[in-house]
Amino acid sequence: MFDIKWIRDNNQAFDDGLARLGMEPMAAILMVLDEDRRSTIVQLQEAQTRRNSASKEIGIAKASGDHELAQKVISEVADLKNFIRASEERERGLSDKLNKALSSIPNLPDDDVPAGKDETENVEIRVFGVKPELGFDAKEHFEIGEGLGNSDSVVGEMDFDRAAKLAGSRFVVLSGKLARLERALGQFMLDLHTSQHGYLEVIPPLLVRDEVPYGTGNLPKFAEDLFHTDDGRWLIPTSEVPLTNLVREEILEEKQLPLRFTALTPCFRSEAGSAGRDTRGMLRQHQFSKVELVSITDQQSSRDELERMIGCAEEVLKQLGIHYRIVVLCTGDLGFSAGKTYDIEVWLPGQNAYREISSCSRCDEFQARRMNARYRHADGKTISHVHTLNGSGIAVGRALIAVLENFQNRDGSVDIPEVLRPYMNGQKRLEADGVEK
Repeated sequence: MFDIKWIRDNNQAFDDGLARLGMEPMAAILMVLDEDRRSTIVQLQEAQTRRNSASKEIGIAKASGDHELAQKVISEVADLKNFIRASEERERGLSDKLNKALSSIPNLPDDDVPAGKDETENVEIRVFGVKPELGFDAKEHFEIGEGLGNSDSVVGEMDFDRAAKLAGSRFVVLSGKLARLERALGQFMLDLHTSQHGYLEVIPPLLVRDEVPYGTGNLPKFAEDLFHTDDGRWLIPTSEVPLTNLVREEILEEKQLPLRFTALTPCFRSEAGSAGRDTRGMLRQHQFSKVELVSITDQQSSRDELERMIGCAEEVLKQLGIHYRIVVLCTGDLGFSAGKTYDIEVWLPGQNAYREISSCSRCDEFQARRMNARYRHADGKTISHVHTLNGSGIAVGRALIAVLENFQNRDGSVDIPEVLRPYMNGQKRLEADGVEK
């Protein structure tokens, strides 16, 4: 969210930033609205001051016996009260209108974000590993997962039909070996980020109040993409939402920064804007697990922190031994709250395509203004908004997909990456019909 004072002082830079996002200029409209609001506030204050002095004049007039003057001032005070009441209502309306307008404007792209209309114009910046040569026609993850089932088991290892009976489309039931493999992936990621990367593990609420997704920019713009409960709470679309809001409405000390949080949680998204996309398999689910990374920094450190965060997310795939590339998102593909974003795209042999498995974003003070999250500088006087960053470290379900497709064998079995074997009781391979090696 933007400070209207900053827009007044930097109106051309603001409109230039919007233009890079393909949006029309808005500074002039916002400044007129703000000027109207400020003018109303000045008139209101003047009326309140006059009402207070007039009230004293009434007493003086009555004490001196000038009843005509007293009655005249009484009438003036009555008019002032009506004017003040109307002005207060007008000021509230203008403030609400301005705040609503400001809250609907996305963050501006950083200067080094490449221009582009959509994801096709994102820019590749580096690659890890090479595409695997399987020597046979690769299967997609759902073919592999359904083939790993035990013929004696009632529930399939990757069972979409039973999930549909329970919850409808875009859900899956994992059981047996695949349930354990997904759990292993999540635990491996948490252990890596907490023991080697310095993140503090958190178990946050999965249900939050309105102001929490508002703080991260999910509300009001993306309400249709979220699940809402009958008692007015929201299911989190990612643990970025509660983790970032841990510092809402607080003033931190500069020496406390950076703060780094991580969590493994279920995530819930209605995928309202994704009709017809990835309808088969686990790629786009209403419920999925993800390890999230969140950093809270001072204003000078956030650029370096983004590079550090993407490195932490990369390390997961490096240790798994899975080929990926990193792209920097162009202006047309940036998320609402992000000033700059890196995506990690993992190679999926079954799809013969790269697919996103992590996004790491720097939001500058955009979210902090919505949350009123600030820090006091070392001088003990200056107070500024913190900078916030978030990233997937990484999406567990998509990591499961990547493992299945990249380590599949001709006979339908799947080799388990070495780094996961301690979490799988030393198991080296997944095979169908309950045979585990």
